[in-house]
Amino acid sequence: MAPRANWKGVLKIGEVGCPVALYTAASTSDRIVFHTLNRKTGHRVRRQLVDNETGKPVGRDDQVKGYETSAGEYVVLQPEEIASAVPDSDKVLVVSAFIGCVDIDTVYFDRPYYLAPSDPTGQEAFALIREAMRARKVAALARTVLFRRVRSVLIRAHGAGLIATTLNFDHQVRSATEAFDDIPDVKIKGEMLDLAKHIIGTKMGEFDPNDFDDRYDAALADLVRAKLEGRKITPVKVQKRGKVVDLMEALRESAGVTDKKPRKSRSESKAKPATSRKKAG
Repeated sequence: MAPRANWKGVLKIGEVGCPVALYTAASTSDRIVFHTLNRKTGHRVRRQLVDNETGKPVGRDDQVKGYETSAGEYVVLQPEEIASAVPDSDKVLVVSAFIGCVDIDTVYFDRPYYLAPSDPTGQEAFALIREAMRARKVAALARTVLFRRVRSVLIRAHGAGLIATTLNFDHQVRSATEAFDDIPDVKIKGEMLDLAKHIIGTKMGEFDPNDFDDRYDAALADLVRAKLEGRKITPVKVQKRGKVVDLMEALRESAGVTDKKPRKSRSESKAKPATSRKKAG
């Protein structure tokens, strides 16, 4: 059965347009989910909103949105006022520009969606857009209203379709300067850098998502299964942190270098060893 579309509209580049649909590309629905229960009765419990001052429950009809302007002071917004401020969706994904596929920092990536034609009449136009982007090795920047918010998306060719990744706004991405400000300027060179590059070279590979699994979720599934089967639950042993070792020594061990003596340079290895002779008496 075909997946259910999250959004349907028109992908428009200039005067070329085609009907498209967005489908969720990444989902967390398969994760282990726990419910909160009453320990005494075993029944599920539900959350209830209560008045912060009186402690009394507040019904849904009496709940309203408010923006705090100062401590304890709020601007109350009615549902219809909020609805009037939200832009109407015209269901058009308008491409504003094309950029190189590697010309955007992935820190701006939010959520990926599969973008596919939603009507047979637009399949030729869709294929034209996809193949032109693939040939030029570019991605499209577009904007539309998704889920009641104006969103910018990055559209890239992917197999027989396209991937539309919603983008974080600039104000949502924190500056790296603050996070990296205390990192000292350490100069790495010589044998230490050569060994590190060698180790990286020996571990080069390709990304295969099948090689990675959610160990936490798998551990929870095993825990639930053990409880159902009445098996004894063995606590997972936490690995102790290793002792601090000499960085150069650790690099040599990782690279399989057993000789602990400093390596000779090429000029030193080519030079002939000096010999001493006794003068004739």
